[in-house]
Amino acid sequence: MLTRTSTQSLTGQLADRLAERIRTRLLPPGARLPSVRECARQQGVSPYTVVAAYDQLLAQGLVEARRQRGFYVRDAAPVPEGRPPNAAPMVMQMMASRVPADASSLIRSMFHRPSDKPQPGMGVFPPDWMASTFMPTAVRRMTGTAALQDLSLQYGEPSGDAALRRSLSNKLVGINVPAAPDQIVTTVGATHALDIVSRTLLRAGDPVMVEEPGWALEFARLEALGMRILPVPRRADGPDLEVMAQYCALHNPKLFVSVSVLHNPTGYSLTPGSAHRVLKLANEYDFHIVEDDTYSHLAPEHATRLCALDGLQRTIYVSGFAKILAPNWRIGFLAASEALKERLLETKLLATLTTPTLFERALSWCIDQGQLRRHSERVRIRLDGARGRAVKLAMAHGCSFASEPAGLFGWVDTGVDTDALTQRMLDQGYLLAPGSLFHARRPPSTMMRINFATSQDATFWKVFSKVRAEL
Repeated sequence: MLTRTSTQSLTGQLADRLAERIRTRLLPPGARLPSVRECARQQGVSPYTVVAAYDQLLAQGLVEARRQRGFYVRDAAPVPEGRPPNAAPMVMQMMASRVPADASSLIRSMFHRPSDKPQPGMGVFPPDWMASTFMPTAVRRMTGTAALQDLSLQYGEPSGDAALRRSLSNKLVGINVPAAPDQIVTTVGATHALDIVSRTLLRAGDPVMVEEPGWALEFARLEALGMRILPVPRRADGPDLEVMAQYCALHNPKLFVSVSVLHNPTGYSLTPGSAHRVLKLANEYDFHIVEDDTYSHLAPEHATRLCALDGLQRTIYVSGFAKILAPNWRIGFLAASEALKERLLETKLLATLTTPTLFERALSWCIDQGQLRRHSERVRIRLDGARGRAVKLAMAHGCSFASEPAGLFGWVDTGVDTDALTQRMLDQGYLLAPGSLFHARRPPSTMMRINFATSQDATFWKVFSKVRAEL
């Protein structure tokens, strides 16, 4: 909150706060700022303070005033110095509007947290959940003088470290995905693997089926590549097969992107019957399926996976270790048929040449020694307890769950527009993940995604209830 004990004026504090949100895209281009009166009420200051703060943003070229409509974040670059801003008359009595967040704002927030409070909108475990003694040991084993020179002073293998690919191949056997080491390509995280698949199989304008609600970054990434997104409603048993069949008949899609197990944000997992019908459509209409199994470390081994049923014929398996082990090691991988693997590898080489062998070899040791498996078991147990506490708090504060709580995320109905709620909660130091982010067309939504690991704070839910009641 703004404070009168600060050496900086209230006007300067407010202008700096809004400028930071604009620069980090928590207020994206085109977003409308609250009316002067509404902003004054939210911040507990006079309208004159807000007018002065908005004037500073105008002078910096971060916002523009639109006659009779209000203040909007500029779409264009900031106004050059020395050029007078287009300052229209102040409008004092406008209703506060929806201010949508976007995918990049959620990603940027991972690096620019609004406060030190637990953040329900974050997509990762808290750092203390992933702290371990075995990771430093693994790195030390790889950084002895001789080993460090062997692993650092030359490019690694194009497909990735051979030891890691053998470890991954053995690990995939446990979930019935048949992938030899030569069918595996390591990547700079799972997102990089998804990008390699898209750039290999698709061209601008190609139709791509994506589950909805779905991962915000996937919608944004495909749009940036110029793809035509065909949203497929995600149900408890899997994708809506009738909608998929209609898309296949009308649009000839090239790819289907799916999170079969512990779907983000709903927590749903695919059933065998639905999986077989999806594969039947893929064979009939000749499209590939990329299966994002990012949450495999939190799921039971017997969970249904398309890649296990298909044997990597039309499917491509993608996963990584940022969620469970070490976000900054940036290690992911993909597995595909031998023929397709070579095409995927060519795309990797054009983008990154190779990937860092040192951390890949350290990860291989963590897998082979059973350290990753034991660590995952500890996190799952801790998450089960956190989930139970977060669900009770959410329901006690008037929320309901649209799907049975499972995995890391809960899909929660708040009863109010969560885009507006997100901006108000930022003023309290909390980041939310509003429901509109998880839809291709960004419609208004009363839903939000919560991270069970970071939603156990009773104080957050009290603030949430107070702010929601004011909307």
